[in-house]
Order: sequence, then C-alpha cells, then structure tokens
Amino acid sequence: MSLEKIETDAAPAAIGPYSQGIKAGDYLFFSGQIPLTADGDLVVGTIEDETRQVMENMQAVLAAAGLSSANVVKTTIYLTRLADFATVNDIYARYFGTPAPARACVEVAGLPKGASIEIDWIAYTDD
Repeated sequence: MSLEKIETDAAPAAIGPYSQGIKAGDYLFFSGQIPLTADGDLVVGTIEDETRQVMENMQAVLAAAGLSSANVVKTTIYLTRLADFATVNDIYARYFGTPAPARACVEVAGLPKGASIEIDWIAYTDD
C-alpha cells in the first residue's frame, strides 16, 4: 500500500515533521488542528472562536482530500479545560450530521502554542 500526503494552503501548514493528513488505503488520518489561521496566526479569543477556527481548518483539509465531514468516522478532542466541553460540543455538532463520528474528549495540561483546543480525526472513503 502506498501512502498519499494530504496538504492544503487553506489550513495552517504543519509546524513540525508531520503531514496535515495521510491517505492509507481507504482511510485518511489527519493530524491535530489547533486554532491557527491559514497564515499560521493563533486565534486568541474565546473557546468559541478557537473551536470555530479548528473546525474550519478541519473542513479545509477534508476538502483538500475531496471529502467532507460526512466522511469522518472518529475524532479526538483535546481541551485544556474540560469545563469548556459543553460549549465546544455545541459548535462541533453544527459540523456533523447523523450518524456523528465516534469521539473521545480528554483534558490535557497543555497544547502547542498555548491553544485551548486541538482536534484530530480519521476519515473513510471507498473511492
């Protein structure tokens, strides 16, 4: 099986030795997105602002792979404050239909660049 790199300028570039996404067979594995703009600037604001930026980044990287949120089968949300879960959940739900992807949400001590949220995900395509 060959691996295919997924990359777009519509989302922030990788800030280390990793890819925005990798296609392996019918599965696509996407690196975590924090609330950076496509230019690499950290969105500083409320958890709502940060969550929306992360979700828009997710949409951009999915689109680069020719996919949409309907292809997402699993996500992991990392929060520096689990108390933000209800707010994040409300925004997150707007991006997914039914059935929603499987999901985990964990509280972490810190995230890159001081972000409050990071989300990674796995998608599936039968193309």
